Formats: sequence, structure tokens, C-alpha cells
Amino acid sequence: MTDEPVERSADEALAQAEELLARLDRARQRLEATEDPETAIQVLSELNEIAKQIEGAVSEAKRRAEAEADAEP
Repeated sequence: MTDEPVERSADEALAQAEELLARLDRARQRLEATEDPETAIQVLSELNEIAKQIEGAVSEAKRRAEAEADAEP
């Protein structure tokens, strides 16, 4: 069992989404720089996975923000 709280704040979820966006940008730059078809395919696969992770992180951030707003008096 970890010491991390099960619940993350909306800010933490948003920070994760921002980190993923930075990874996405780095992968995009690698794609633009390569001329090797195999490398391009690998980077495209990575871009697809990162995009899915970003979608999940953004959804999580939105859900957390809404939950935090609902919890405020």
C-alpha cells in the first residue's frame, strides 16, 4: 500500500495533463525529424498512446474540478 492519497486534486490532474502535452510535443518533434519509416511508425504509435493518456487526464481534471466545486458551500 502506498502513502499517496487515493484522491488527487483537479490541479494535480491538470498538471499531469500538461506533462503529457509536453511529452506529446517532444514525440511530435521526433516524428518531424525522422526520415526512417519504422521510426515514424513507432513515434506515431507513441503519439496515439500519449493522446489517449491526455484525454483521460483532462477528463479526470474536469471531474475533479466539478467535484471540488460541488463540495464548496
